[in-house]
Amino acid sequence: MESQLGDKPYFGGEELGYVDIALVPYYSWFYTYEQFGNISIEAECPKLVEWAKRCMKKESVSKALPDPVKVHDFVVMLRKKFGVDS
Repeated sequence: MESQLGDKPYFGGEELGYVDIALVPYYSWFYTYEQFGNISIEAECPKLVEWAKRCMKKESVSKALPDPVKVHDFVVMLRKKFGVDS
């Protein structure tokens, strides 16, 4: 994905577009992926994280996406409920 993004601010170029809108919701899950996967997405994909932060500066994006910590808490609850974690 980083190679497709290149040095552009957004996947479509200079403006937020359909591809950005389709992909930015995954940013809310990055914290959860990092916690359960024991990885650093920022270290592995710095351009992708910078892109996501740029998208989040748009009020329409930041208001529409769930808080990453709440997503993580929800996943923890589901893992306990279904016996993945005790």
